[in-house]
Amino acid sequence: MKIALGPLQYYWPRVATLEFYAAARDWPVDIVYLGETVCSRRHELRLPDWIEVADMLAEAGKTPVLSTQVLLESGADLNVLRKITENERYGVEANDMGAVYRMQGRPFTGGPFLNIYSKPTLDVIAAQGAARWVMPLEMSRAGLTQLQQDRPAGLQTEVFAYGRMPLAFSARCFTARNRNFPKDNCQYVCMDHPDGLLLETKESQAFLTINGIQTQSALVYTLIHALDDLRGLGVDVVRLSPQSQHMDQVVEAFRAVLDGRESADDAHQRLVPLMPAGPCNGYWHGRAGLDMVLDGQVVVSQAPDVRTPGVKARAA
Repeated sequence: MKIALGPLQYYWPRVATLEFYAAARDWPVDIVYLGETVCSRRHELRLPDWIEVADMLAEAGKTPVLSTQVLLESGADLNVLRKITENERYGVEANDMGAVYRMQGRPFTGGPFLNIYSKPTLDVIAAQGAARWVMPLEMSRAGLTQLQQDRPAGLQTEVFAYGRMPLAFSARCFTARNRNFPKDNCQYVCMDHPDGLLLETKESQAFLTINGIQTQSALVYTLIHALDDLRGLGVDVVRLSPQSQHMDQVVEAFRAVLDGRESADDAHQRLVPLMPAGPCNGYWHGRAGLDMVLDGQVVVSQAPDVRTPGVKARAA
């Protein structure tokens, strides 16, 4: 199986972003998704900058893919979408049906936000030119097993295997609202939270993570124990979502398990201290998403030590 580095979900300073991808040249990843998928107001890097990063990674032997924005809200967003889908140098990850339409039958990756849960949907996406599809975050092992049996010949499968799960998008910016800023004058406060802003209930229980207009899981999804299952199901690519620290060690842990150099249990023990929050894998097992299942037993249903630094928001 190949390892993909998913698109950056957070808003980091330009220098930090460029340094991250410069370091990624030496990581054992095969595919790197690039571009702004969350909010068009995030413009530390624009499309020409992402193309330069893609060139750098291609020279290092990686396969760059340009990801499209999930929620389009303006004519400017549409213009960027057109430029991405019209480029002939790099592959495209289509994160909404408008991007699928713009590809005009050319090969693309169907992102996790296309909500492909059934064979008829998978057939439609494949007929539109998809060369690879990404399993939705909430799908279980049982659901993937069925779709793997039914998937069209030649269509690759990718699974989100590590990171805070992107669950939903809204036209409203939650991070700006937390600081009493309007969305159109948000002061780019997302940059203050390089791994998102933890949202707690009134009982101080970790609930969700807010990341601009995106809602994420509070915990970190990890399928490091499921890599043998994924290989057995014929999965081609596992996706690791970037975090602000220790990403090189995260990639190496997954690579070590895939190569048979380390057990999943040992790698998991190495990973947990590197996570910005506690682990979960409930969706894969058909359970509540925040559950952590090991050897068939729920060992964590709500991790108490969410370690995201900084201010915490409170749910009403």
